[in-house]
Order: sequence, then C-alpha cells, then structure tokens
Amino acid sequence: MAATASPMASQLRSSFTSSARRGLTVPNGISGASFRVSPTSRRSSSFTVKAIQADKPTYQVVQPINGDPFIGSLETPVTSSPLIAWYLSNLPAYRTAVSPLLRGIEVGLAHGFLLVGPFVKAGPLRNTEYAGAAGSLAAAGLVVILSLCLTMYGVASFNEGEPSTAPSLTLTGRKKQPDQLQTADGWAKFTGGFFFGGVSGVTWAYFLLYVLNLPYYVK
Repeated sequence: MAATASPMASQLRSSFTSSARRGLTVPNGISGASFRVSPTSRRSSSFTVKAIQADKPTYQVVQPINGDPFIGSLETPVTSSPLIAWYLSNLPAYRTAVSPLLRGIEVGLAHGFLLVGPFVKAGPLRNTEYAGAAGSLAAAGLVVILSLCLTMYGVASFNEGEPSTAPSLTLTGRKKQPDQLQTADGWAKFTGGFFFGGVSGVTWAYFLLYVLNLPYYVK
C-alpha cells in the first residue's frame, strides 16, 4: 500500500508545486500600442507699427538755432534761457561793447590773482620761508607763457586789415556790430591787456599776503 501510495503522493506533490509556481509567477508587464505624443506647435504672432501724424504738432524741446540745422548748434531750454543768456553776455569774452584791451585786463587780473595760491601751497619750496616769493614768481611765469600762447594764436588766426570773423547776428536773428576781438588788432589788444592784468593780479596777491600780512589760508 505504501508502494501504491508513493506514486500518487509524488503526482499530487508535483501538481501542487506546479500550481503554486503558476500562482506566484510575476507577469512580465503590460504590452500594448505605444502612445504617440504630437509635438506642440508654436503660435507666432506678428504686428505692424505705423507712424501716424498727430493733428496738433508737438513742441520740440531741442531744435537747431534759428531753425537752421546747418549752423551746427542746438537750442535747448538751458542754453536759450534768459538767465543763461544774461550770464554769458556778462562774461568778458562776450561783452562786445567793451574794448578788447579792458576785457583782457579783466581776464588777466582774475587769472593772476588766483594762480598764486596753488603755486605757494603745492610748489617745490612750499615748506621753506621762500614759498610766497617762489609761488608768486611761478605764477607770473605762467602768465607770461599764456600771453605768448595768446600771441601765437592771434598770429595764426587773424590777418592784418581783415574784418572781424565774428557773426553779425544774435541768436534771435537781430543784427549787431561784429566783435572787434576777432580781428588782428583787437586780439593784440586783448593779449596785451591779459599780460598786464595777469602780472598786476600776481603783484596784488603777493602784496595782500606778504606785505599787509593778511591771515589767508594760502600763506
């Protein structure tokens, strides 16, 4: 009986094992048709810009002087304001009613008086007792050099007997007398006045600092 039961037991064991294996089998996966993803299309938009002339003309803040673009200068609210025009017209270089000699003296006095301080405080002898004299002489030497430069400019720019090269119209188009500074004779007077005024300014600064001994910082 044991012999007859053994084949049956082995058959049952084999069937049970096969069924258990069949139940524990892991599926390979899901097979099916692949999804097709269509690429997204970019939507391109275009527009057109058209310039339309306004019914009312706009005010131009910056425009050519006198409406002439060939002059090469622009008229702005700053350069054309009454305050700026008054300030520029009172500078010595633009006071056309004053003689070029007097204008040169005024410019020279300002330069000569102000040049003494930097040479006294920054000169090579600034830490010695000769700082004042050395600085004043250096300032006078610079005035002489500037006067020679003005002379060379006048010789190269103006010819004897020729009329003034300055414009005879103002910014508003009004006629005026041409500036005599823009002539050979006028420039020579301006140069002489600058030399005299510059040396006088240096002398006046030295007199105030070291003769009257005023308590200035540049001493």
